[in-house]
Amino acid sequence: MQTQASRLRCVLGGGLNAVDEAKQHRLKRAGWRRGDAADFLESGPEEAAFVELKLALGDYLRLLRTQNSWTQAQVAGRLGSSQSRVAKMEAADASVSVDLLVRSLLALGASRQEVGGVIAQAAWGRRPRSRSALAAADAEERVAGIDAGLPGLLATSEP
Repeated sequence: MQTQASRLRCVLGGGLNAVDEAKQHRLKRAGWRRGDAADFLESGPEEAAFVELKLALGDYLRLLRTQNSWTQAQVAGRLGSSQSRVAKMEAADASVSVDLLVRSLLALGASRQEVGGVIAQAAWGRRPRSRSALAAADAEERVAGIDAGLPGLLATSEP
């Protein structure tokens, strides 16, 4: 079983993309290793996907706030919450539920299609960049889904 320190090393080591080989070797000897969120959390792909979903929804909440030039305090006022809670929502804190994130996005003016697009983007391993990029990606994925025959997956086996 990994210790907390070795799990932290796993995550911190995961960001070493452009490090020279000698440095990578020294870090490996010191007990560091590369990994991703699933490695750090010692979880399966479902838990990692859920974490990515929460992060994507939190990112979209931040994007919506900044594109409207709202402060966290202003968003909190609109939601009947506190500024610190909005900060936790944007960071996808463990105390924040997906339900709260979705309800907050809808209350702030995001459409159901936009929220669905954020969820779809998270399923593809992407995070929202802008509302217009989200809409364009949503249209591309619909076309790709039709091309791949995904609608057939939704069909029931009943006559």
